[in-house]
Amino acid sequence: MRIGDHDTALKVLVVAEIGNNHEGSFENAQKLVRAAAACGVDAVKFQTFRAKWFTSASDQARFDRLQRFELSFDQFASLERLARELGVMFLSTPLDLESASFLEPLVDAFKIASSDNDFWPLLDRVCHSAKPMIVSTGMTSIEQIERTRDFIFARKSPRDVAFLHCVSAYPAPIEEVNLLAIPLLARRLQVTVGYSDHTIGIEAVLASVALGARIVEKHFTLDKRFSDFRDHQLSADPDEMTRVVKHIRTVEVLLGRADKRVQPAEEPVVTLARRSVAASSDLPKGHRLTIENLTWLRPRNGLPPGDEDRLIGKMLRRAVAFGQPIRVEDVE
Repeated sequence: MRIGDHDTALKVLVVAEIGNNHEGSFENAQKLVRAAAACGVDAVKFQTFRAKWFTSASDQARFDRLQRFELSFDQFASLERLARELGVMFLSTPLDLESASFLEPLVDAFKIASSDNDFWPLLDRVCHSAKPMIVSTGMTSIEQIERTRDFIFARKSPRDVAFLHCVSAYPAPIEEVNLLAIPLLARRLQVTVGYSDHTIGIEAVLASVALGARIVEKHFTLDKRFSDFRDHQLSADPDEMTRVVKHIRTVEVLLGRADKRVQPAEEPVVTLARRSVAASSDLPKGHRLTIENLTWLRPRNGLPPGDEDRLIGKMLRRAVAFGQPIRVEDVE
């Protein structure tokens, strides 16, 4: 899957999920973008919304907080420019149709939140954009995910769609993270898959890459103790995010490619480590060989194990001392 100039088949896309950790402060949002870029991530991601089109005012406390967390469209446009200047891609999750329309010319890809993977009007709107889309799968059975996939694929090329395994708990308990869902999604959906992390720590993120995640999203904060907003505690701070990027790149190197061959570093070892057929005792010229006359010793400088039938029952042309290799030219 290509997102901007990034090919996820060649390199895992590491996304710093800033979300709402700016808490409505444009200055904090700018600091978060700068800090994330310094950590070496490939992309930063926000959530873009107008609270009145996102949540009911009947839940007054939640509505008031979301209104406080709103950034203006002009501020998001400035954050997108800042990200470009710093060499990272800009992603966002639209949480209403108006925000989706605003974001289309700005983002490298749309992100669909787990809570909206059955919000058909939003999915339809994003499908008809030219931008790739990344869909989180928290709170969703595999059957519902397949329904969402079919809805999207009727409108958008599978090449431009990814699904992320996610557990929508804050934080997600490690016994419920269920990372084996990642290869399951890859088999069942036949698309690029990834992982949106809500755990504390970085272990789950690294394991997800080993299991096939090609897009990794980790929440990001300047300080885990910034406030009592829940996302800060489960987010990576700059030191942790730097380690996330470093270790993911190491895991990518460790994974290599899906084949099995003699590696260049092994080649000098092959001859020394493999065995050859050799004499199990001193054997005179003219001796007719039996299996009891044979042993197998390192290095591989004669017949390999498995070629004993080329010797058994044959007569020696020359005397062979204990431990010496017996070759085909040594028998009649």
